[in-house]
Amino acid sequence: MARRARADSYPARLRKSAQRARTALRKSGVDYFRGDGSDWIALAGLLLTIPAITWGTLLNAVWCAPAALVLPIVAGGLLLRPASLLGLYATAAAALIVESVALGPYGQGAARVTPGTVLVVAACGFFGLIVAQFRARVGVPWRRGGTMLFDLRERIRVQSALPRLPQGWHREMALRPAGGQSFSGDFVVAARTNGGRTLEVVLTDVSGKGMDAGSRALLLSGAFGGLLGSLPPHGFLPAANGYLLRQDWDEGFATSIHLVLDLESGDYELLSAGHPPALQLHAGSGHWEEMAAEGPLLGVYDGAQFDAVKGSLAPGDVLMLFTDGLVEASDRDIADGIDRLTGEADRYVVTGFEGAAWHLIEACAKDVNDDRALLLLSRRH
Repeated sequence: MARRARADSYPARLRKSAQRARTALRKSGVDYFRGDGSDWIALAGLLLTIPAITWGTLLNAVWCAPAALVLPIVAGGLLLRPASLLGLYATAAAALIVESVALGPYGQGAARVTPGTVLVVAACGFFGLIVAQFRARVGVPWRRGGTMLFDLRERIRVQSALPRLPQGWHREMALRPAGGQSFSGDFVVAARTNGGRTLEVVLTDVSGKGMDAGSRALLLSGAFGGLLGSLPPHGFLPAANGYLLRQDWDEGFATSIHLVLDLESGDYELLSAGHPPALQLHAGSGHWEEMAAEGPLLGVYDGAQFDAVKGSLAPGDVLMLFTDGLVEASDRDIADGIDRLTGEADRYVVTGFEGAAWHLIEACAKDVNDDRALLLLSRRH
């Protein structure tokens, strides 16, 4: 009985109530910053800043000018929903009226509410409302927008990761989007099939560049990753072509090159859909050979045929797959770009091409305003 009485005492009930309040507040805050909950916390905080700014303006209008009311208005445009934003604007308008009456007519001196102050506050409110309506229409709070873009970029990066290869093989991939952006229209999907004996790699260049092509590249990388290994090698590009045709995009074409490499024998097949040729370095002669397969662009017409070209990687040989942004520019054609690429690549023969992919992009197409990708595969001696 005594224990129950202590549990039901006023301090105990007060502690339980405080704990429930903290739990509810923390849950509301977490839901809000995840974009799932109400914005009442942010609205309450911004509503409290308006009388605080008004009080500071009335005390010293020189250091806390009437135009300082744009601060909660700008923050509200980023944090609040449109309905809550209107309530904040009404409070800010009332604060401006109070300041105007208390400070007196603007013609009597500086640090008063002038027509310019009203226009600045109104303009900030107008643009804040546009931003809030855009966020409401998209359905993604600004707090989550950057996170979502980061997740999308990381998803493309993970999907472009090359699988581990057995001893005696070296692979590396480098990708540089146009204009220093985070998203690229170039991507790679790769898988080891046939019990791990075969390496299949698909390098694709989606029409467009940078952010414009990033969303389509994400969609295609997921689709191509599902097709790769699920179909016979010669069935991949026809299936990918049919997938692009079904999307009915305005810029619905892409180039792609499909490598099917036997990791035990070194024999390979290349199938191309309008993609630049692969380059093979023959270690015995030191000569670079273009391996050009025939095939139309993906997403142009149905029933396209893709013919394979065959080759073999001997110990010491290197195979390079790349997109046109690496070898083609407005001031040079693709043949000159390939010559420059092979010339730069010759410098890495002695080192075994360790870390060469990124350096080759920097040397051959550092400032080109196009997406660039380079895949290197080499067979050790």
